Amino acid sequence: MTVSNVVQGIWVFSAIALVVLVLLHSPKGDGIGAIGGQAQLFSSTKSAENTLNRVTWALTVIFLGLTVVLSAGWLPK
Repeated sequence: MTVSNVVQGIWVFSAIALVVLVLLHSPKGDGIGAIGGQAQLFSSTKSAENTLNRVTWALTVIFLGLTVVLSAGWLPK
């Protein structure tokens, strides 16, 4: 197993985890509920949402960084 294979494995894992985490996020927009004032009824900030945001951003940085490294060919094959 080469370094390139390990980095590609981490890259694929971060891509899949990133898709899952983005799908777990709650919608931020008010939508039609803002017309009747119902938008604030169900929204609340939680520590789980903050943690989800931080993990999503961290995986985004990892994914994009590995994308640059893999596409530039900086790793030995």
